[in-house]
Amino acid sequence: MRQILFAVCAWLLAVQGVVPAAGEGLPGTEPLAPSDGRDAQMRQGIDALAERLLREAAAERPRWWRRDLSSPAAYEQAVAPNRERLRRMLGAVDARLPAGELELCATLSRPALVAVSGEVEIRAVRWQVLHGVQAEGLLLSPPHPRASVVALPDADQPPEHLAGLVEGHTRQAPWALELAQRGCQVLIPTLIDRRDEHSGHPDVWFTNQPHREWVYRPAFECGRHVIGYEILVVEAALDHLAKLVPGTPLGVAGYGEGGLLAFSAAALDTRISAALVSGYFGPRERLWEEPIYRNVFGLLQEFGDAEIASLIAPRALIVEYAEVPPIDGPPPAREGRRAVAAPGRLITPSYAEVRAEAERARGFFSAQQAVKLPLVLIAGEDGQPVGPGSDQALKAFLDNLGLQAAGAPLSSLTPTVLVPASKEQIAARHDRLLAQLVAYNQSLLGEAVVARARYWSRADRSSLAAWQATCADYRRQFWEEVLGKLPAPTVPPRPRSRLLQQTAAWTSYEVVLDVYPAVFCWGILLVPRDLAEGERRPVVVCQHGLEGLPEDVVNQDPASAAFQVYRGFAAELAERGFVTFAPHNPYRGGNEFRQLQRKLYPLKKTLFSVIVAQHQRHLEWLASLPFVDAQRIAFYGLSYGGFTAIRVPPLLEGYALSISSAEFNEMLRKKASTRDAYSYPFHGTYEVFEFNLANTFGYAELAGLMAPRPFMVERGHKDGVAPDEWVAAEYARVRRLYAELGIAERTEIEFFDGGHEIHGQGTYRFLHRHLGWPEPPSAGPSTGRVE
Repeated sequence: MRQILFAVCAWLLAVQGVVPAAGEGLPGTEPLAPSDGRDAQMRQGIDALAERLLREAAAERPRWWRRDLSSPAAYEQAVAPNRERLRRMLGAVDARLPAGELELCATLSRPALVAVSGEVEIRAVRWQVLHGVQAEGLLLSPPHPRASVVALPDADQPPEHLAGLVEGHTRQAPWALELAQRGCQVLIPTLIDRRDEHSGHPDVWFTNQPHREWVYRPAFECGRHVIGYEILVVEAALDHLAKLVPGTPLGVAGYGEGGLLAFSAAALDTRISAALVSGYFGPRERLWEEPIYRNVFGLLQEFGDAEIASLIAPRALIVEYAEVPPIDGPPPAREGRRAVAAPGRLITPSYAEVRAEAERARGFFSAQQAVKLPLVLIAGEDGQPVGPGSDQALKAFLDNLGLQAAGAPLSSLTPTVLVPASKEQIAARHDRLLAQLVAYNQSLLGEAVVARARYWSRADRSSLAAWQATCADYRRQFWEEVLGKLPAPTVPPRPRSRLLQQTAAWTSYEVVLDVYPAVFCWGILLVPRDLAEGERRPVVVCQHGLEGLPEDVVNQDPASAAFQVYRGFAAELAERGFVTFAPHNPYRGGNEFRQLQRKLYPLKKTLFSVIVAQHQRHLEWLASLPFVDAQRIAFYGLSYGGFTAIRVPPLLEGYALSISSAEFNEMLRKKASTRDAYSYPFHGTYEVFEFNLANTFGYAELAGLMAPRPFMVERGHKDGVAPDEWVAAEYARVRRLYAELGIAERTEIEFFDGGHEIHGQGTYRFLHRHLGWPEPPSAGPSTGRVE
């Protein structure tokens, strides 16, 4: 009888034009052709958007700059905000410890003096940088230093390489020793390398991430960066050199990863008189292809290499066109290690590209102005690479430090080794720094709760109205500073649809809407077949998880893998009388979608910048449908869909409530802990990290942005996303906020004896209650039957 009744209702509605007959799309939409690759087409459209934004980035940068070239003092004042923003982007934000004395690294059997070269003495030293972080390296001391230099090797070169010492033997072109022979006191720090030996935890797993990535991942979440930490090592070294030889000019020089650090440090620290950058300079628009430990959120919005170079003016910059260290990806995963490292490679740019970037930097200045950029570009004959540490580059560098470069050629620099450094000793020194930075990241994670409390100290909980006013600014900050905000959809939606399926209870349609040029959104709409003429129903937007598709949340076949997770909840809710919509989110395609995130990061955008815009369009279109009540649109997502539930509805007030299933937890611990198997540093989801989120927004704070709208968590005890304790502790903060605001009845958590799946009991009651739609008389689990 129920099926007969539905069939009669469907015929009447089809006649009235509310529900189309078989084979038709929705009224007011264009026909939609079938496609099996719509998810790939969506990624291609987002990729086109990212590529366009990358191409346009340089033209958009002038709005961030107000250069005043009338005097050096005026220039420094004008670019100070740019310099400070760059420091924050690079994560070089922690206060360095005051410079004491350089400490000698010695034992009863191993003196600190490890070698001599003529009158230059080479000692093993260490110095304080941060609480719990000490740098180590080699100090090269001439008898009467006239300048002080921090010399930075590539990440895979120990300091001994630049001093001409490797396993007790000399090495060709020890350019740091050349600088010392010419009168510079030189300090060579140890940098974090690209091996993977310690990337993991003995109680969890080990991975194939380069050590630099192992430091980068949790640091990024805490608003820090492996680049920033090493810049602080450089600046602390300068502190000690300036104290050791006061009044002498300071310089930095580096190759490869060391060139990146020398370049960045010179832009940030105006004490530096000259910088020599080798094997690192050029166009940065393909930063997303470089190893992820070079990823800097928002960099290309304001800075290319030319803009960073402009921060060095009026001080000297010597760019040496040298081959970059050849990196073609992370270390191969050895037996017993998880292959979770992000892809990334380093290739040498063409000389034409490097020269063009140098010309772009010079173009910010003119000969008629008081401020100029003394930029010297060194290359071989016909633009061939030289160096690193070529005679021409060292001469230009020394000249700008006020020293003469005349003297013995490099080939005659043969140090006498007094205490050979073994590979094991060199590795142990590196590993001490690595362990300290890993521990420092974890200390920041522990302190993040205090940092968030400080960040939220302006929040006013005195009344619901006060809280809503407070949230407006925090909502803006999360959207703009964490996710990255794109403009609202810029093209008409041009809805297209096609009929997919009819059951006794509902009719489904595939729908495509335009968002930006080449970017569309797409989903499956389920319309109950018992709609009365003129009736407006509540809507539940049902979001799939990682690597999912819209049809997964509609599938009611009990034998299917999708049903075991989603329980066909979009279909079951439609059977309960809700209009449901299952949109596609573009987190599908493995590294394809993760590399989209990499492209967007440097633009201060993320994949969720696009997803939010897509949901803006979903909401706008749903609200336009004659059978939808625009005031009663809810969001319900599982896994990555639950991840979406905590990011999108708090920003888009068109969502009347949000339910996060199989996701809500102490996310900052999950994203930054290097001690818990649940945590993302051990997994291949390298796209999930959000810069400085730990110090600004936890899941409780994001859920709080929903208030006064209802918010619910659905949690299975056996869910491997995180333990119950993490979930309960984080949710307790949400419950407390809603109680303080006098709306405790608008939030719930349901624990159930299950796993990573839709439970569909308490959440369904929550939807019925808060969307004002009556529960069916004999509500129960779906039968899975489809007609």
